Amino acid sequence: MPDPAATTHLLYLHGFRSSPQSVKARLMAERVREDHPGLTWWCPQLPPSPQAAMDLVMNGIANWPHDKMAVIGSSLGGFYATWVAEQTGGKAVLLNPAVNPARDLAKHIGEQTSWHDPTERFFFRSEFVQELRELSLSKLTQPGRYLAVIAKGDELLDWREMLARYAGAHLHLIDGSDHGLTDFEQHLPVIMAFLGLGRTH
Repeated sequence: MPDPAATTHLLYLHGFRSSPQSVKARLMAERVREDHPGLTWWCPQLPPSPQAAMDLVMNGIANWPHDKMAVIGSSLGGFYATWVAEQTGGKAVLLNPAVNPARDLAKHIGEQTSWHDPTERFFFRSEFVQELRELSLSKLTQPGRYLAVIAKGDELLDWREMLARYAGAHLHLIDGSDHGLTDFEQHLPVIMAFLGLGRTH
């Protein structure tokens, strides 16, 4: 019998200026493909508008079983994943999640380049900051449904702020590492166990 807590539908949300081509997204997709080929996996390219991004996601997962779904989000994607998990009641794994992106991204208004393809440009508009404010949540309704993977070595976001935001959640605190979690692969066992997705071989 399958584990009743096992995830059957998994959503991955990338960060600001990132894409489904991120190393973490690709590693996660590869692990799912190898060990859990029957699992529904979706890692969409998110539009720059936070509201449009969440509309895209909520439409895409409209028919997913909320008790068997989970969402993984990195950086800004972690902020989004928190919002999605609060709407659906599903599990969430947050990788160095942005806690206050409206504050942090206000200084990035203007033309931006994609991290994985500098020829791709997009415009981050001032109204997107207000959209981020509107997606902000005061508190987590069920902190036990969250796993926060937080690197003390994050050079962009304050790990103490992340720790305070996800108080009461399952925490995987990393002494060093960095914002991009270049050692992501070694933290996969913790993440997969939380999702009820152990190795099958």
